[in-house]
Amino acid sequence: MQSIPRPEYPRPQMARKEWMNLNGEWQFCLDQGRSGRERGLHEAASLPDTIVVPFCPESRLSGIGHTDFIACVWYKRTVSLPGEWTGSGRKTLLHIGACDYETQVWVNGQSVGTHTGGYISFSFDITAALKPGENQITICATDTLRTQEQPSGKQSHAYGSYGCFYTRTTGIWQTVWLENVPEAYIARLKYTPDIETGTLWIEAVCENAHGRALRAEARFAGEPMGQAQGTVSGRVARVALKLQKTILWSTDSPALYDLALTLGEDSVESYFGMRSIAFDGGKLLLNGKPLFQRLVLDQGFYPDGIYTAPSDAALEGDIRLSMDMGFNGARLHEKIFEERFLYHCDRLGYLVWGEHANWGLDISRPAAWRNFLPEWLEELERDVNHPALIGWCPLNETQENQDNDFVRFLVNVTRAYDPTRPVLDASGWTHVDGLCGALTDCHNYEQDPEKFAAQIDAKGYPMFVSEFGGIRWSDDAGGWGYGEGPKSEAEFLSRYEGLVKALLSRPGVYAFCYTQLTDVEQEQNGLYTYDRKPKFDPAIVRAINTARAAIEE
Repeated sequence: MQSIPRPEYPRPQMARKEWMNLNGEWQFCLDQGRSGRERGLHEAASLPDTIVVPFCPESRLSGIGHTDFIACVWYKRTVSLPGEWTGSGRKTLLHIGACDYETQVWVNGQSVGTHTGGYISFSFDITAALKPGENQITICATDTLRTQEQPSGKQSHAYGSYGCFYTRTTGIWQTVWLENVPEAYIARLKYTPDIETGTLWIEAVCENAHGRALRAEARFAGEPMGQAQGTVSGRVARVALKLQKTILWSTDSPALYDLALTLGEDSVESYFGMRSIAFDGGKLLLNGKPLFQRLVLDQGFYPDGIYTAPSDAALEGDIRLSMDMGFNGARLHEKIFEERFLYHCDRLGYLVWGEHANWGLDISRPAAWRNFLPEWLEELERDVNHPALIGWCPLNETQENQDNDFVRFLVNVTRAYDPTRPVLDASGWTHVDGLCGALTDCHNYEQDPEKFAAQIDAKGYPMFVSEFGGIRWSDDAGGWGYGEGPKSEAEFLSRYEGLVKALLSRPGVYAFCYTQLTDVEQEQNGLYTYDRKPKFDPAIVRAINTARAAIEE
C-alpha cells in the first residue's frame, strides 16, 4: 500500500480524533481551455491522469512537473467513509489546506461549495451530498494570476522564473482531509491571553448549539491548571478560564498549556500560550520587556515541492536552521504559511509576522477589495491564536498609486479583529501617513556598512529595518543577489557583520530582517543553499547576530 504523503494532522490547535487524510494519488486533468464544466468533468467517472496530492502540478513531488502556465486543473477520487460517520446526527466536513486560486468542489456530482483565495484553509459541509458506500469527490481550481486581480506572491508572471519571481503553484498545495463532527460542534476558536489576571479569554463560534454548555479545561505538563464553562448564545460562547499558575510563553521558554474543549458530544484538543505583545516607546515589548527581533526573510519555497514542504520535518527543520544562525524569528514573506509551520514556531519560541501574498494584485483597482480582504479576514480568524505570531503586516512593497482607502480599511479591520498585536500597513516603500503611528519600517540594500548606517540614521527612529543584506554568495556564476558579490567568504562575513552591527548599535532600531534564509531558484542570496546546506559556519553567523543590541542594554 502506498504511504500517504504529509500524513500528520494538519490543524494542531483544533484537533479531533475522527478524521481522514485524503493526501496521495488522485485522478487529475489539465484544463487549459477551462472547458471542463461544459464537458461535464464534475460528473465524469474518471479523469485521464494522476497526481500526488498535496503537491502542486508544477512540482516534482506531484509526479507532473508541468511548469508552464496552467489555467485550470481538475482532481477526482473516491472515498468510503466509516459507518459511524454516516449515522443520524453526524456531519462530515471536507477541509482543504490551500488551493490556488478559485475552487469549486462536487461530491457525487453535487456542488457543495466554492472558495476564492489561494493561500488560506477552507472547508465545506458535504453531509447532504454523501451516500452509503463509495463517494466521489471532484475539485476544480482556476488560476489566472496574470490578470493583476489576485494575490500571487512570488509566483512568476513570465514563462520562466526570473529575478525574485519563482515557479508558480496551481491548485491544491496543502493537505486535503475529512473530519466527522456531531450535529452541534465547535467551528472556530479565538483566544485572548491576559497575563495580568492569569486568565485565558475564549470565544467559540459553535454550530447548532444554542443554549448548550461549552467546557474548557487547561493543563500544563499534565498538571490541572483550571477549568471553566460558558453557554452558547446564538452561535457564540464566551468563557473566562482563570489559571492556577501563569507560566509565560517567551522565546527563551516557549511554555504551552494544553486545552481540552467539550461541547456535548464534540471534543477538541488545543493549546495556547500566555504572553503579551505591545509596541511602546519605540520598542516591541514581549511580556512587558523590550525584545530585539533578529529576523530572517523566509519565503517558504522548496526545490521538490515548490510551495509545499516535502515533510513535516522539513517545516520544523527550516526553523531550526534559522535558530542555529542566531535568528529568533522570521518575516513569513509573500505567502500565508501552513498551520503546522506556526505550530512548530509556537513550540520552539520562534517569532513570526503574518503577511499575505499581495504581489501580483494591483491594489489601486477595485478588485483588491474583493480578492484580498475576505481572504485576509480568513487568515486573521485561522491564525490569531498562535503565540509565536507577534504582528500583522498584510502588504509588502506596495506601489505609489495604491488605493489608500483600501490600505486604511485593511489596517482597521485587522485591528478590529485583533487589538492585541501591532499592525504594520505595508513592509517597505509606500505607507499611509500616520496610519501606524510610531511603528515604522524600511527596506535598505546598501552594501557598504558605513553608507548603510548613515542612510538608516537619515530615515529617523524608531525603525524596523525589515529587509537588508541580500548578499549574493554562490559556487556558480549564475543567479543574483544585491550589490557586488564578495570575492571571498571572509569578505562576505565582514560585510555581513558590518551591516548587522550598524543595526544592533542603534538604540532607535528595534528589529531587523535579513534577506534571506535560503536561496530560492535563481535568487542566490540565502545563508543556506536551496537544498538547505549552510554556506557559512552557522556558529560564526550566530555570534554576529546574537551580539547585544542597544535596546537590550
